[in-house]
Amino acid sequence: MSTLPEKDLPPGRHRLLKEHLMTEFRQETQADARQARGAKRRVWPRPALVAVAAAAVAAGVLVALPSDDSTGSRDTAAKRTSDEAVRLLEDIALATAKKDTPDGIRDDRFVYIKSRLGYMHYGMGKKPKLEPVHDREVWNSVDGTREGLLIEDNRNGRMKLEADTPGIPGNTNYRELKKLPTDPDKMYTWLYANREGDNPADEQVFTLFGDLVGESLMPKEQAVALYRAAARIKAVEVVDGVKDAAGRTGVALVREDEDGFQEQQLVFDPRTKEYLGERVVAVRDTGDGLKKGQLLGTSAILDREIVDKAGRRP
Repeated sequence: MSTLPEKDLPPGRHRLLKEHLMTEFRQETQADARQARGAKRRVWPRPALVAVAAAAVAAGVLVALPSDDSTGSRDTAAKRTSDEAVRLLEDIALATAKKDTPDGIRDDRFVYIKSRLGYMHYGMGKKPKLEPVHDREVWNSVDGTREGLLIEDNRNGRMKLEADTPGIPGNTNYRELKKLPTDPDKMYTWLYANREGDNPADEQVFTLFGDLVGESLMPKEQAVALYRAAARIKAVEVVDGVKDAAGRTGVALVREDEDGFQEQQLVFDPRTKEYLGERVVAVRDTGDGLKKGQLLGTSAILDREIVDKAGRRP
């Protein structure tokens, strides 16, 4: 039986992993460690080893929940061809193009996103420790220059999120996303140029695509280009009947990682084509006790709004 390999993460997921680990480190040592700026998205599927501050702390994060009858895995749901994925992405792009841009997106305001998710710690030499599905709220500065806020119903609790460091390609504040290409061909080039890590290119780009449509607010023109660019990623298929962490049933764009350990599923509403959330499913048994078809990760975006300040709810 093999174990889950160490995997490289794209920029956004590296930042969120560091956010989580530094929180743990601070709690365990009671040190006044500087909190890493949180990415806008929860790290789901790929275990990684990350150094925290100067301490020799290494751990990874992935999500794991008990398997159920609605995993959306290859064995329990209807899988369709990659041609179907191309058509679905075009339908999503067309639906996105018809949406209204939120009012009041000023630089001094914040993007508020509420989500529901579950995860467990997957540390080196430790057994995975499951956390229940819980709510998460983040407030991120529209232009990235102001401190954000994270409130999460788990050990993270309430914490400030540092302002973005200018010039980092992985910044996902609204103004930075507004600078991305609006032409699908140029967006496709940008995705592959900004992937990170040694994993196969298509795998990294699909993960980056999922990051961008997840816990951030994509400007409409860039979102349309993103969905059309994603239609060119290889080995993406469609699975019906997939539930997000809120229990909503949707249709998922899915891609199995190159090592054949897990399948990432990006779930969309079949009627409105709105992004609902993400799931990760084990493709085969592993030496860590994970079973084929087991649900490894779940999330759901519950609300996405513009608010006046961090901590204020719509």
